Amino acid sequence: MNPNAGKRALGKDFLLASLVVTAGLLLSGVSLIELAKSNVQMAQGTQPLQSSPPAAPNAEPAESKPGGTRPTTPAPEPARPNAGAQTTGAAAALPPAPAEKIAPPIQPK
Repeated sequence: MNPNAGKRALGKDFLLASLVVTAGLLLSGVSLIELAKSNVQMAQGTQPLQSSPPAAPNAEPAESKPGGTRPTTPAPEPARPNAGAQTTGAAAALPPAPAEKIAPPIQPK
């Protein structure tokens, strides 16, 4: 291979790379111009927050008193299923395995 062929190949590669970069910059410029032209309007997903009403002129926060009374409402209790649901349990998804598929119990060593 002679030296001129290598220079020619390098020149072609450089020309191709510069064309690709130029095309990318041109496409980016056109896109930016289109974005600048368009009148974009944003939609608001939620309603704007309402301002709170003005506080009463003499309303002060309640003082915290150490050793004060606690709320007397009873605490919620955990849910308990009825007695019938506890005895029956969930229904089996598959029928019981046949006797030949059940392994013998493991013997202690």
